[in-house]
Amino acid sequence: EVQLVESGGGLVQGGGSLRLPCAASGFPFDDYAIGWFRQAPGKEREGVSCITSSDGSTYYADSVKGRFTISADVAKNTVFLQMNSLKREDSAVYYCAAAEPAAIAQHMGVVWDYWGQGTQVTVSS
Repeated sequence: EVQLVESGGGLVQGGGSLRLPCAASGFPFDDYAIGWFRQAPGKEREGVSCITSSDGSTYYADSVKGRFTISADVAKNTVFLQMNSLKREDSAVYYCAAAEPAAIAQHMGVVWDYWGQGTQVTVSS
């Protein structure tokens, strides 16, 4: 059974940090790109960042570049999204997903095969 399980969300003050793990199972972790998306109420889903653990390639949306860092622990089949200098506009439900490695070159504009349930991040002023 394919599973992507996010955790680590919560309430944080502006300027603070959170680290979101995404634990993957049921598919060959090294053969996929793992990405993070977010969706705030009334807004479209936004691709935030993704990584391919096979070669360490990464992609970041302009809105998070320099503040967020994505990494992968291959031994644990887990991808982490380290979020620093959080802003109110970062508040959203964050989802992790898995897709073909071309997601990096396509700036996450590919079909994502598997999705997690999401974790809420709320940044207060």
